[in-house]
Amino acid sequence: MSSLAASNATERFSEAARKLGLEVDIREFPEGTRTAEAAAQAVGVAVGQIVKSLVFLADARPVLCLVSGANRLSPSRLAVLTGAANVRRADAEEARTATGYAVGGVPPFGHSKALPVFCDRDLMQYETVWAAAGTPMSVFSIAPGDLVAACEASVAELKEE
Repeated sequence: MSSLAASNATERFSEAARKLGLEVDIREFPEGTRTAEAAAQAVGVAVGQIVKSLVFLADARPVLCLVSGANRLSPSRLAVLTGAANVRRADAEEARTATGYAVGGVPPFGHSKALPVFCDRDLMQYETVWAAAGTPMSVFSIAPGDLVAACEASVAELKEE
């Protein structure tokens, strides 16, 4: 990703946060925060505090799932929540089309179009969680309750057992 594309993605995310009335402190990590483990290590928090913003297709409709970095999403649970017969993870191009952001940097809000959002109940146990801020090298912190409100997310049991 070029530095211009990265700065545009981060600026788009910052503007979306401002429109929601949120003051976000975006932190940049040149070594990258593409995976939950890399983000947790860079920030210095437990991997469970990292928010993975994952795009899934539920009967071909994109939905965003905010999943704790310590968990794997259960497609069967997501199918029940969405009422979909077929649920699968979006590929990189489908995720970019649905959100306007590249995989590894998809923020929890500020997407190019409105998406239904489901939030992993396990994220609610933390005082602060960290999510992508538009690029695979940028993150921001937020209280889980503020995250749910900003995304208009439904909190649900999403993890695979």
